Amino acid sequence: MSFIAGAALAAEGESFESPTTSDFWWPLIGGDSNWAITRPAVVFLISALLIGWFFVSVTGKKLSVVPSKRQFMAEGAYDFVRNTIGRDIIGSKDFMRFVPLLLTCFTLILFNNLAGIIPFIQYPSTGRIAFPIVLTIIVFITYHVVAVKTKGGFGKYMGSLIPPGLPGWLKPIMFVLEFLTYFVIRPLTLALRLFGNMMAGHLMLLVFIVGGEYLLLHGGNIGLQGAGILSFASAILMTFFELLIEFLQAFIFTMLAALYIADAASEHH
Repeated sequence: MSFIAGAALAAEGESFESPTTSDFWWPLIGGDSNWAITRPAVVFLISALLIGWFFVSVTGKKLSVVPSKRQFMAEGAYDFVRNTIGRDIIGSKDFMRFVPLLLTCFTLILFNNLAGIIPFIQYPSTGRIAFPIVLTIIVFITYHVVAVKTKGGFGKYMGSLIPPGLPGWLKPIMFVLEFLTYFVIRPLTLALRLFGNMMAGHLMLLVFIVGGEYLLLHGGNIGLQGAGILSFASAILMTFFELLIEFLQAFIFTMLAALYIADAASEHH
């Protein structure tokens, strides 16, 4: 809608520039092509410190039978990750050793996703590709280490990539396909899924908000100004939808991480 309105304004002699990904570059320190400390990086660091402080402050003292609000929130997040994701996906035998990793992924991603709708921040740190990549690297290092230990060595793990019973000529082809799946495709899709959803959602909200503001201030007639009001109303609705997406993406990333780890810990991998 905002793109259509922008075209209408352009036809009337006004100019409207739709926001692009280049608008998301906010260097706080530096800013050249070599390095910079950006607002998303600061938000990500603050979120890690706040989440760590929150759980330490709750568990560092005696827990009460009737939980406080903070204890209730901490227990709710822990139980959700421990039972719904960890135990149900990895299994009751092996899941506990991976709960810290899964809980860290879920809470860290959720907080940084929600930063996209927090006033004065209003940008999801996971909308910068570097952060999903780092989290994905950690997940797949864990995955491959577990798989090597489960199989009894790196050589046996590489050998397990070839399903038994295949004819000799097919084994090299299958090994290449399986290697690409476990070492390239799965990590790439895990990172890009989170990044793409957060970037697209934030860009969509920005288009509606900036477009609505432009229409209200520069519309020139009541029809375009009404379209600006409708654009703002759509942005409010999309914010609630984005809230759901932000939770789902944190859940999906953590769930997939648990699925991959469960696969690595399985003797049948």
